[in-house]
Amino acid sequence: MNLNMNSVESLVAQIQGLSGNIGELTQLRNYLMQCDDLLRTESTRLAPLLTELDPSVHSLGYLYILEACTCGTILKEEANELVLSVARFINVCAADQIRLAPEKFISICKRLKEQVVLLEDPMRGVAPLLTSIRKLQSSTEQLTTLHPDFLLLCLMSKCYKTGLSVLEDDVFEVDQPRDLFLYCYYGGMICIGQKKFRKALELLHNVVTAPMPIISAIAVEAYKKYILVSLIHLGQFATSFPKYTSSAAQRNLKNFSQSRIIHDLLHLAKISYAPACPDRLLHICMDLALSTFSKQWDSGIFPYLELVNSYSTGKVSEVENYVQMNKDKFESDNNLGLVKQVVSSMYKRNIQRLTQTYLTLSLQDIANTVQLNSAKEAEMHVLQMIQEGDIYATINQKDGMVRFLEDPEQYKTCEMIEHLDFSIQRIMMLSKKVTTMNEVMSCDPSYLGKVHIQLGGNGRDLIMTISTPFLLNSTYEGGEKEQSMALPMTCEFLFSRKFSFYYGRGWY
Repeated sequence: MNLNMNSVESLVAQIQGLSGNIGELTQLRNYLMQCDDLLRTESTRLAPLLTELDPSVHSLGYLYILEACTCGTILKEEANELVLSVARFINVCAADQIRLAPEKFISICKRLKEQVVLLEDPMRGVAPLLTSIRKLQSSTEQLTTLHPDFLLLCLMSKCYKTGLSVLEDDVFEVDQPRDLFLYCYYGGMICIGQKKFRKALELLHNVVTAPMPIISAIAVEAYKKYILVSLIHLGQFATSFPKYTSSAAQRNLKNFSQSRIIHDLLHLAKISYAPACPDRLLHICMDLALSTFSKQWDSGIFPYLELVNSYSTGKVSEVENYVQMNKDKFESDNNLGLVKQVVSSMYKRNIQRLTQTYLTLSLQDIANTVQLNSAKEAEMHVLQMIQEGDIYATINQKDGMVRFLEDPEQYKTCEMIEHLDFSIQRIMMLSKKVTTMNEVMSCDPSYLGKVHIQLGGNGRDLIMTISTPFLLNSTYEGGEKEQSMALPMTCEFLFSRKFSFYYGRGWY
């Protein structure tokens, strides 16, 4: 079937006549779905139709035609015009209409992202994608498929503050698990760019601990940055994982975190002399060490764990030497800049340790203790730490002495009371949200069916009391099931086995 003049006129007439109320729009959507294959077949002849439609009034029909026009191969010289057309449509389209065909809207937005990257001008896509996210969302609590693309463009164009505007939203609804991984990973990188290390640590932590059937490349890369940000922000890194971490992450990343064991095994095996040693135990220890080392090195995590060990010594020179030895590895991971910030943070940590021992100290003594080049450099570090609130101190310029003080905050000012009240209100809101999600989950047919299947039989051993809410956060002992993310439930189980299930769409 070809798109002749009569069918073109009929298509335009249908779009213009059925773009009124929601009933007509539903009818129009069904009609356009039937014409979808035809539109794609005749995509090269559809561009003139767009001039006959108003994108703000006929958004649904305009979207179908525009998506068909952009579905084919786009030449580089045509990319600029496509970007302009899609950006204009995004700005003026009606949100209630494009939500009737979200997959089409997402498709043209992703085409926009691809073309601005092709044109090496990612900044052109930042504003349109932010607008498209807001129009596609039913609420700011929804994480859409476009969130990762938007954050990636913010990273590429260094529009970090614009990316932060989206990261401030609380997310409770996720369409696809992969979107959450990329959203948190890119979001963590944006927060690093703005030196908001606390928020970056939170987002990267979400990537590492989120439910996953197998370890992903995104989780491994996030783990590397998580290690570095932990050192910068906390001055230490804990290799243990919270209980709600998926077994895949715990099994793989926890093994990666045993770098100290490698050292102990190599030391026990006396690796320099083991090949000539008749003792079988020494050879076994050496083989285990080399095997573990090989797995960690292949993943690329081992250099980061060794950096943690060097950092824990508190010796700046040792860390600098290690970074220089592994510079190529860190650079290939695009983490060299972050590693350099880790080295810089050592000075701050060492100065903070001095506040626990001394009340007064000269700038020259500080410089000598923390391995700075001069008293002037020590003064700059102390002033920066005072400004950032890391320490409380005064500097006597006359004799070059630093006096360390206690925290002056008494927690009784109006500003502090307002801050505490805001925090309490936020926690109450979160509690209500979790309770609501709890109630919804308890009545979800898919979830209840999953529970019944896992129990087996006809359910005689199961008594459900829908009115009793509790959190199930344990591991199913009868199989390879993942640990839940503090799954809200309202079923009281009278049986000996423990269960856990994924929470969220696509995880259970």
